[in-house]
Amino acid sequence: MAHSLSAKKRVRQNVKRRAINRGRKSQVKTQIKHFEVALASGDVEAVSEQYRLIVQKLDKTAATSTMHKKTAARKKSRLAKRLNSLKVKKG
Repeated sequence: MAHSLSAKKRVRQNVKRRAINRGRKSQVKTQIKHFEVALASGDVEAVSEQYRLIVQKLDKTAATSTMHKKTAARKKSRLAKRLNSLKVKKG
């Protein structure tokens, strides 16, 4: 248990920050699930829209340093690969 005032404040800040970060990561995961559902349906238009939303969410999450920028880039790259493979199949 923290004893000094500054250490107690730091604990309070950490709890608040952890909740915010977990929420952001959860939103990203939910968005990826929506992308996978659209991918399973095979609708290129819906998948493209979901990909656009994921990219937006990942960029915002990476900008706030909840997630490292390269982690976000890696996720975007892998999702883009799946989107492009769907486009090739349909096209």
